[in-house]
Amino acid sequence: MLSRRVIVCLDVAGGRVVKGVQFEALRDVGDPVVLAERYEREGADEIVFLDISASAEERTTLLDLARRTAERLFVPLTIGGGIRTVDDVGRALRAGADKTSVNSAAIERPEILTEAADRFGAQCVVASIDARRDGEGWRVYSRGGRQATGLDAVEWARECVSRGAGEIMLTSIDRDGARTGYDLALTRAVADAVNVPVIASGGAGSAEHVLDALGAGRADAALVAGILHDGVTSVSEIKALLAANGVPVRRAA
Repeated sequence: MLSRRVIVCLDVAGGRVVKGVQFEALRDVGDPVVLAERYEREGADEIVFLDISASAEERTTLLDLARRTAERLFVPLTIGGGIRTVDDVGRALRAGADKTSVNSAAIERPEILTEAADRFGAQCVVASIDARRDGEGWRVYSRGGRQATGLDAVEWARECVSRGAGEIMLTSIDRDGARTGYDLALTRAVADAVNVPVIASGGAGSAEHVLDALGAGRADAALVAGILHDGVTSVSEIKALLAANGVPVRRAA
């Protein structure tokens, strides 16, 4: 069985790592390069670097900061935020990213997923989906969770994969920063609908919540942020709990 991944997310605004609730009320939690190195030492399988204001401000991602972060890491790095064209994907990869996360640009022009996968390989293309509960289903939002699209989250995930995405990063806006646990129903619905890895995101409040996402939620990986920044738990503690419950994980070196 493939190892399940614990992925640490660094949301960056103004060159600093920030964290909020439902994408709002952001607070400064530290330097991105320092935090990336720390989480790698603790055993993070991957780091996700998201420039959370790039799309809303209609600018490209902060490649210099991404480059400095990538130079210090040995685990895979995903860069997202402000990726609008295939050339942007190429620039992010040249800056040191192993993968790029595409959200708003894919909603506005889905062909970018196919073009990027054709040029760089599907393994480099992560479709990032921000979803909010709407009745019995979930709707997709763009522009950092600010703009409703009308797209059904599960159907959009299927389309992203059909167009070339090699992975889905699925964030519950409702759960983001709330620490009440991942939206397991949303995660499970998308995981059952696609044949690529799904990363659960939004809502982790404890190591047990990560276990739930990888178990009942059927996710291949779990994204964590605030509970690590605030010292509620650590990557090593999360992995110890996963291993104790029979979840295959890569242990810290």
